[in-house]
Amino acid sequence: MFEESAFLHALPQILLSAKMTVLVSAGGLFIGFFIAILVVVMSLSPSAGLRRAGGLYTFVFRGVPLLVQLMVMYYSLPLVLGVDVPAVASAITAIALCEGAYLGEILRGGFLGIPRGQIEATQVLGFSRLNTLLHIEIPQAVKLTTPALVNEVILLVKASSLISVVGVAEITRTAQNIAASTFRPLEAYIAAGVVYFIVNGVLSLLGRWAELRLERA
Repeated sequence: MFEESAFLHALPQILLSAKMTVLVSAGGLFIGFFIAILVVVMSLSPSAGLRRAGGLYTFVFRGVPLLVQLMVMYYSLPLVLGVDVPAVASAITAIALCEGAYLGEILRGGFLGIPRGQIEATQVLGFSRLNTLLHIEIPQAVKLTTPALVNEVILLVKASSLISVVGVAEITRTAQNIAASTFRPLEAYIAAGVVYFIVNGVLSLLGRWAELRLERA
């Protein structure tokens, strides 16, 4: 039977652990965005070699489950670097590499939606490739793909529950610990669901606000 007291006891602890969920998700998203831009540039490059490299990256990191990537990163980074790597750093790295592939495909659609005439106009005006990318292509690609990007962020926050397997004390891991110590798993996991709902609800509202701002702009 559901016990309200156990739920109310678990909820504040899980709310605090949401900071770690947001930290890891934001870190992975931030780094992954720059990886995605690089992947898009490679995928749309005139060079066949760069296009193949960008396509291979996307194929690998979209094809391998994030859980497997997390485990490989967690156990391989210390071997490669020769030092102990915090679980949080391994989790952010794995998420960033994975998000680079997914965000890259989303942004590629945005890049392809930019009228070719605009790119040709920047060439006539003497814009460098970097200036065209920073001031013309990226802003418009983000605007064109905002709904898909917001959806990907929400999916990322939910997928971040997988980092519990490497010992990071985020929402799911904290709920597991509470369930194990109190023998009240139902209340603990319902509390975790409520916290995920709150976090993703806030993200949805922020995404909608961003969409409206971009439409007005």
